[in-house]
Amino acid sequence: MPKLTDMAKTIRSKNAGTDKITFDIIFRAQPQYDWVKECKVLTRQTVASILNIAEERISDFVEYDPAYAIKFTIHRLKPSGSAGDGDIFGAQQYAPFLEVDVPEMPK
Repeated sequence: MPKLTDMAKTIRSKNAGTDKITFDIIFRAQPQYDWVKECKVLTRQTVASILNIAEERISDFVEYDPAYAIKFTIHRLKPSGSAGDGDIFGAQQYAPFLEVDVPEMPK
């Protein structure tokens, strides 16, 4: 079974202000992007499950067809840089998406 990393050219996370982290998953081509959407690999529900967070923490979820991208933003538990914040830049939060399985595309 292929991984999301086999289909996406970019998987990243970064700050979206002091209280949010945004994620970008950008696909190499439209067929892979369309397939991931069709199979519902990434939805609000699956993202919450992958990140092990409550769905209510997801503030935005966008499938942006012109860029073959799925973008979502989550509320941080603590403001960026505050005591106990383990990732000031939000740049290490994408890791769980590297191992996400995607069903085989039809030939």
